Amino acid sequence: MPITRLEIAGYRSVRQLHLELGPVNVVVGPNGSGKTNLYRALYLLAASAEGRLARTLAEEGGTPSVMWAGPRDRKKPVRLKVAVDLDDLSYELQCGPVPGGGASAFQLDPEVKEEHLWAHAGGRRLVLMERKDRTAFLRDADGTRETFPTELWSAESVMDQLADPHRFPRLMEVQRTLTAWRFYHHFRTDPDAPLRHPQVGVRTPVLAHDGRDLAAALQTILEVGNDAALEQGLDDAFPGTRLEVRAEEGRFSLLLHMPGLSRPMAATELSDGTLRYLCLLAALLSPRPPPFLALNEPETSLHPELLKPLGRLIVNAAKDSQVWVTTHAEELAGTISQHSNAEPVHLVKREGATTVGKGGARDEDEDPS
Repeated sequence: MPITRLEIAGYRSVRQLHLELGPVNVVVGPNGSGKTNLYRALYLLAASAEGRLARTLAEEGGTPSVMWAGPRDRKKPVRLKVAVDLDDLSYELQCGPVPGGGASAFQLDPEVKEEHLWAHAGGRRLVLMERKDRTAFLRDADGTRETFPTELWSAESVMDQLADPHRFPRLMEVQRTLTAWRFYHHFRTDPDAPLRHPQVGVRTPVLAHDGRDLAAALQTILEVGNDAALEQGLDDAFPGTRLEVRAEEGRFSLLLHMPGLSRPMAATELSDGTLRYLCLLAALLSPRPPPFLALNEPETSLHPELLKPLGRLIVNAAKDSQVWVTTHAEELAGTISQHSNAEPVHLVKREGATTVGKGGARDEDEDPS
């Protein structure tokens, strides 16, 4: 199910923002404009479907730190809201901080205040799930309204707490969609990074989020994926270069044969930018493409000459996955736009709030609720 619309309110620098999404989505803006906050908001939905909402917010400093800190209507509750339209379904998650003065020491946890799932048909909207604080009702496969049998844990989504999800197929469909989304925002390339050293190799159709299993992921593409696209993507970036994945006693090592050199270069010798480009190759050419693939500032550490080959790879990946890219590299955004006709969304800051300069989106001035 592709995302057709995204709404974010009350999250970090985002006061209120709506975006219409297509097969390829590029968000551009200078440092500090809030690009990454849109990426993280989408990541929160995937985390909530997996039961990692509290942990994910804790890694960002805790719920109070991620709430909109600008002026607000003090008569309205403090809320963080992320909502998406997925084909004929709409899902919305609203969180707030734990009320002060409570007995719990976990004051940085979120409290899920509201959660909704709607189906759209014939101009009508049918409520499939509605949550208020720790109680909820859902409609089962026959359309019967069912009350959630136990009190909900306040820090996580209904999706993570269903004991019998097959009774509620549309909610399970949303959960499966969200957990299948794939995010890449940091490939570890320091001298001690696992991808620089031999690793036990197993078939790896999906590259790990930090790239630690890069050699196995590339070998999987060579054996069961689009090996021609891999070789073309490598040659576009590094003409005449050949990839080798060496397997010795079950441990995989990555080497590059480069023109003019008498021996292959091992992963320990490759630059951060070269390794990051190889990680992006593995992510974008996955033999098991996700329904939604998000890249946050993929140009980091890349030589400017690699941006055009990367842009073409991203557009080709959009044949199998809906793609989201946040970047401050105008050349990358321009290449993607040129080959996909997707107009980039340009973000700017106005009075501390992330807003849209152009690109087919709109922002609203009212306080989020």
